Amino acid sequence: QVQLVESGGGLVQPGGSLRLSCRASGIVNSFSMYTMVWYRQAPGKQRELVATISSGGAIDYADSVKGRFAISRDHTKNTLFLQMNSLEPEDTAIYYCNKRYGTLWNWGQGTQVTVSS
Repeated sequence: QVQLVESGGGLVQPGGSLRLSCRASGIVNSFSMYTMVWYRQAPGKQRELVATISSGGAIDYADSVKGRFAISRDHTKNTLFLQMNSLEPEDTAIYYCNKRYGTLWNWGQGTQVTVSS
């Protein structure tokens, strides 16, 4: 029912920046109630939680991205963002969004982030 569409990924050199977006649709006046999460999955690795933001704006980051990434949301547009700065090759992964608690919504296609010189 809920559709998630991630965008904004691409190929960037180390030290570069990207801004990812996650647009949720199919939610009726409820997106603002969910804690939202950015995940990433690199080849051969498990899905990793990157950053979370609660309905009230409480934010948490994985240690690996603290100080470099910034999560935010726009309730009026049902959209989640991830500003990614000082990107490193280790950040290369497919990035997905979803809600934090309860049964996950159907995964979107994700957006590929590749950090390489």
